[in-house]
Amino acid sequence: MSDHAQAVHADTSIQHCPIMPTYGPPSVTFVRGEGSELWDIEGKRYIDWLAGIAVCSLGHSNPSVAEAITAQATKLLHVSNLFATEHQAPISLMLSDMIGVPGQTFFANSGAEANEAALKLARKWGGRGRHKVVCAFQSFHGRTLNTLAATGQPTKWEAFMPLPDGFKHAVWADVDDLERQLDETVAAIFLEPVQGEGGVNPATVEYFAAVRRLCDERGLLFMVDEVQTGLARTGEWFGFQHFFTPDQIAAGQGPDVVTMAKALGNGMPIGACWANLKAAASFSPGDHATTFGGQPMATSAARRTLELMIEMDAPAVAAKKAELFVETVLKIDGVVGTRGLGLLMAVELAEGIDAKAVAAACLANGLVLNGVTESALRLTPPITISEELIAEGAGILAASIAEGHS
Repeated sequence: MSDHAQAVHADTSIQHCPIMPTYGPPSVTFVRGEGSELWDIEGKRYIDWLAGIAVCSLGHSNPSVAEAITAQATKLLHVSNLFATEHQAPISLMLSDMIGVPGQTFFANSGAEANEAALKLARKWGGRGRHKVVCAFQSFHGRTLNTLAATGQPTKWEAFMPLPDGFKHAVWADVDDLERQLDETVAAIFLEPVQGEGGVNPATVEYFAAVRRLCDERGLLFMVDEVQTGLARTGEWFGFQHFFTPDQIAAGQGPDVVTMAKALGNGMPIGACWANLKAAASFSPGDHATTFGGQPMATSAARRTLELMIEMDAPAVAAKKAELFVETVLKIDGVVGTRGLGLLMAVELAEGIDAKAVAAACLANGLVLNGVTESALRLTPPITISEELIAEGAGILAASIAEGHS
């Protein structure tokens, strides 16, 4: 490590760090990952129960994904979206198979961009004057101005007011309040199957069925944000599939638009907005674009990631690992419950235990997780995590909770 790099690493205050202070001073600098383990710049080992917040579902530095990226990097990196490249169509077909109904895909570079595409699609669907999208309070849809306006967390809005027009918010899982927001200006309803940033709050069969009914009655698009829940994490390919049967989805009674990112490239930046054929037909050439979206190296990673997930039956693996996680963490003193779907899980701590402090103690002790609320920890580990690392991590979590009450 150079003298300059050592100096930067040694002084990570906001004043001196060369990175903009959008995340606060970095507490750890990671330099290597393998499977469900990470190593920092000092050589310290960590168990990863966060996977980059539901990104590296197949583990860090997955050899097969790395091989696909390396091969593509030596062959073709960019030709612009005026032309087709080889991985885009196969990925879109795999996504339609996973979702359970034919559709088309727009490729982006991130979850926020995938959601931006969905929001523009909703406006095109609705037409002038029928442009508003109803979202839920406590939701999270991104940090661009439009996706921030869609996000149902007013504390995040204040510094950036005025936000773009076109969004309304309803109380989460309250059908009556949702219906009250629907008027002639609304084009779509946009919801997460599980509110990840909002505290890991799952929807219900009844709620999503009511949303589908309201959309059918009023000619609205039903859009789901699967950026964090998508691609096997919840124990289904997509979180919404917990709330609709395969027959309902095949008959067009699931969502019209599905956005995703995070796990799609197993760490390679890529997002996607999938829409059924009727909704996708709202877009015409020139309505939306991105220079780098769907470029060959990102799609090579995504294609191999999806192939590996299909080969291993990733939803079944995630469901089994989730059962083990719940069983293990509920034995820890200071843990009073869990919630979520599959390996998108909140661990609720006993009254008086500060989840943010516990998360910091876990990091110091070699376990990476996230304090998602004042009382709950968020776990989004790699789907491929071993039973041994679940047990070892649980020991660190138990010790970290005990430290705060010793």
